[in-house]
Amino acid sequence: MDGKILARIGAVGFVTFAITATAIELSRKDEPPLYRSVAAPTETGADPLKTELRRCQQLGEAGTRDPACLQAWADNRDRFLKPSQALQPQPAPQAPGPHGQPQNPPAARDPAVNEAAPAIDSHTNEAR
Repeated sequence: MDGKILARIGAVGFVTFAITATAIELSRKDEPPLYRSVAAPTETGADPLKTELRRCQQLGEAGTRDPACLQAWADNRDRFLKPSQALQPQPAPQAPGPHGQPQNPPAARDPAVNEAAPAIDSHTNEAR
């Protein structure tokens, strides 16, 4: 086959493909969008902090100068970042000693008592 004929067949195939793709695209019907608009749900009084945060969100940049918004943001941060009382270590109850005073076990006085000395393996030192 001649190179010119091969080029013409390729060009005709490309033009045919382009016309077919254009016809298919023009024949499509518009579909409704798959997403919904961002609208704030209307919740009434469920959580006053949440309501205040929504109000501050709607203020936009003006919320950075609003004292109520600054307080609401601080409260919201504290809600997530402040350690809860349940997670803080609680002192262990101590049994009274012979004279009615609390008695400290040896481990509570010196934390080094509970730490075990690392075992030295003579075989690992010889291999080095």
